Amino acid sequence: MAGYIGSDKSGVIIGGYTNSQIDTLIEAAGGVEVSGTEPSSPSEGDLWYDSTTGVKVLKYYNGTGWFKVSSAIPTLTSISGEIYVGIASTLTLSGTNFLDANLIVNFLQASDSIDVDVTVTPTSDTSATVAVPSSVYNSVTGGNSVSISVTNSDSVQSNIVTKTAVALPTGGTVTTSGSYRIHTFTSSGTFTVAESTLENIEYLVVAGGASGGGDLGGGGGAGGYRCSVAGENSGGNSSSETNLTLTAGAYTITVGAGAASTTNNATRNTEASRGNDGSDSSIGTTIVATGGGGGGVYGAASTSFKNGRAGGSGGGAGSAESSNAGSGGSGTSGQGFAGGAVSTTAINPYSSGGGGGAGAVGTSVTSGAAGGAGGAGISSSITGSSVARGGGGGGSHYGASGNGTSPGAGGSGGGGAGGSGSSTSAAYGTSGTANTGGGGGGASWYGYSTISGAGGSGVVILRYAI
Repeated sequence: MAGYIGSDKSGVIIGGYTNSQIDTLIEAAGGVEVSGTEPSSPSEGDLWYDSTTGVKVLKYYNGTGWFKVSSAIPTLTSISGEIYVGIASTLTLSGTNFLDANLIVNFLQASDSIDVDVTVTPTSDTSATVAVPSSVYNSVTGGNSVSISVTNSDSVQSNIVTKTAVALPTGGTVTTSGSYRIHTFTSSGTFTVAESTLENIEYLVVAGGASGGGDLGGGGGAGGYRCSVAGENSGGNSSSETNLTLTAGAYTITVGAGAASTTNNATRNTEASRGNDGSDSSIGTTIVATGGGGGGVYGAASTSFKNGRAGGSGGGAGSAESSNAGSGGSGTSGQGFAGGAVSTTAINPYSSGGGGGAGAVGTSVTSGAAGGAGGAGISSSITGSSVARGGGGGGSHYGASGNGTSPGAGGSGGGGAGGSGSSTSAAYGTSGTANTGGGGGGASWYGYSTISGAGGSGVVILRYAI
């Protein structure tokens, strides 16, 4: 009887024996029976001709389950992509015998209590992609290894490949754009790198803008502007800087404050009325952007406070007295431009120079003309959309009849406009926009109570590909 294959579909007697007798004889002789229906209590080595599926196949029982006799054995050779802690990502699996449907991908990490199956349709017999499920990335601990295997539609499991979960940096307001993860600091804080090394970090660091002069004042200079985004300019229209590489640790992020306004008072024509400088912004001690330089004020030949102050971008000169010229403050190389000067001409009407911007010099004026415009800022798409920052403040203007109407405009990128002398409030300079590093506008004169525009605060932005 050895090698005999019997069949039990109709319950008829074959060769004088009942079906159960044939089964007994076959098993006693070491033969093989192929059943057309799934045995209710299979033993290891039993065969079953499965006709319940669209593709009829011969299966064997291995003691735990039924498998095709001709099963394709999958292998998992490599996995590209990363498992990130707390955020979604996609992995690409490479191997063999993935077949064409119902590939089960298993994620296993014992200490984090992860045992998750995801069913995907393979791209081909050798490739598949799988989105890391939230139950994995929200549970896994950074630095832990996750075991990944696949089971194909023949119900055969592959070998295991491990991926180490990556803990991403923290700090600031976190957003994403395309393949970039972006950290925006609008106030000082800490950027913490959890892994050993984070490479190719692009950054934009803008310092606080200066305030305009408080008495017939020049516009405040924009905060220094430093940028490493490829294809964009750094301050002074210089080339983009080199990206950062940071090792694991906590890095202090300083966002420079915009300078406080200054007030014209009974002690006018003094250093106290000159614009204040903005504060520096920085990433640790590695990348430092210099605060903008304050705007100058109305002054006599022997005084220096008529000149704009130096800074990331320089302040504009205050209005000249009689034939006394004023110069704009200088900008910092690679960060911004100088402020506008005021030439020597008539006393009245009065005009002041525009503050320097990250992308252009503040406008110089001839006393009596319109106030000088602030220098333009620079646009960056580091956050995913183009935003201009680093505009200089506009210079002030005061007309012969006390009704000046032509103050300098603020530079694009957050610069505040200069004041005119048509009323007390109109004589005020406009403040720079927060988190642009824009310079404040210079104040005109309308009695002893005019106030210059404050500088806009800076910003620090970092991004890296994920």
